[in-house]
Amino acid sequence: MESAANPGVEGQIREWRSYLLRRQTLHPVDIEELEDHLRNEIADLGAAGLSGDESFLVAIKRMGGVNELSREFARERSSRLWKQLVLGGEGARADAGPDYRAFAIMAGFAIAAALAFKLPALFGIDPFRATETSNPDADAEASFYVRNLALLTLPFLVGFMAWQRKLPWRVAGVLAVPFAAAAVLVNVFPFKSGGDTEILTAIHLPILLWLVAGVAYLGGAWRGDAPRMDFVRFTGEWFIYYALIAAGGGVLCGLTIGVFEAIDIDMVPVVSGWVLPCGAVGAVVVVAWLVEAKQSVIENMAPVLTSVFTPLFAVMLVAAIGGMAFTGNIIDAERDVLILLDLLLVLVVGLVLYSISARDSDARPGLMDAVQLVLVASALVIDTLALAAILGRITEFGFTPNRTAGLGLNVVLLANLVWSAWLLTAFLRGRRPFRDLERWQTRYIPAYAAWAVVVVGVFPPLFGFD
Repeated sequence: MESAANPGVEGQIREWRSYLLRRQTLHPVDIEELEDHLRNEIADLGAAGLSGDESFLVAIKRMGGVNELSREFARERSSRLWKQLVLGGEGARADAGPDYRAFAIMAGFAIAAALAFKLPALFGIDPFRATETSNPDADAEASFYVRNLALLTLPFLVGFMAWQRKLPWRVAGVLAVPFAAAAVLVNVFPFKSGGDTEILTAIHLPILLWLVAGVAYLGGAWRGDAPRMDFVRFTGEWFIYYALIAAGGGVLCGLTIGVFEAIDIDMVPVVSGWVLPCGAVGAVVVVAWLVEAKQSVIENMAPVLTSVFTPLFAVMLVAAIGGMAFTGNIIDAERDVLILLDLLLVLVVGLVLYSISARDSDARPGLMDAVQLVLVASALVIDTLALAAILGRITEFGFTPNRTAGLGLNVVLLANLVWSAWLLTAFLRGRRPFRDLERWQTRYIPAYAAWAVVVVGVFPPLFGFD
């Protein structure tokens, strides 16, 4: 296929597909069918002697039923040569400029999220307030926010995405069910404040509800591999933007406190009680809007970031395994060590998934694919050793919520890593296409959701809410 010779075509196809998704005119399943048609057109035109860019332009022009959308797609990129080819002089007009209505709606959802986050303060639940005397209810208030953090934040993100995608009320109602069920469970379960099951629930519930938000992002569709990969890409981009904004916001808050302190005004209560928590919550929606608005910029960052961090993580894991072999010190079974390793493995799997989303699936095997195999194989070794350490700890001390959660998480990650390593090896040897690895990763995503459901809904009563 021509796109294999010209990886830039893959980026154009991804941008075109994301554009159609944002316009909410077509269902994601229909967009998948159109993409297949587009790829076939590009392949035929490439076989006829056209270059990759020319094939893409002509294929877009021939899309028929989505011709108007393709025309709009071109208009939004007025600096590109293919605008003239796609428009063909028909109905050309100046770019529409910023979408202030979308900005206003986004701002409304972000402000609503911030206000909802502070709403419990009206009922005396406010662990962020500054008090000069001890607060006997501080632990209970902190416990409430630990359990309900995702429920006070993510519904507004889902609402914004539902508005963007123009989701039918029926679909929106279905998406509300997991939030309602989670709200009942986490507030009815008699958790022991600060107990293991409460903390595990607070960690896994945002993961589960984020995947529910992914259904809203995909316009209510979740079955196709390509839409799921779009959501993976969105998640990585969202994380990048949020980290950048959080860093900038932290600097701004520090400078604000310092400046006002110079004039003898204490801004710590305002910053810690309002600016930081409200800003962190509202930014969840703002960042989603920024990712959508600046998608082409971030898509250029994704390959760069994965090219930097994949080798670094691979070197670190190989060095760790070498250190174990040289010293004879295998992974310690201490709780904090196992938690750190689980966090590392989650980051590695996330990096692998994001790297796959940023790669041209039609390109031939390259050096970075070999590096990624080293990363996956090293993570597989670490996961196996961690799993053995957890099993040894369970054999010696018995099951606890944390040990059981660690055991289950390592098994879930182990299954992913084993088959990923197999598919990567087959791809590097030319025996399987890269798309098999893409399909495996996207189809494995529900496994994470299923495990989160078990931890949130089954673990608390199973372990007596301790």
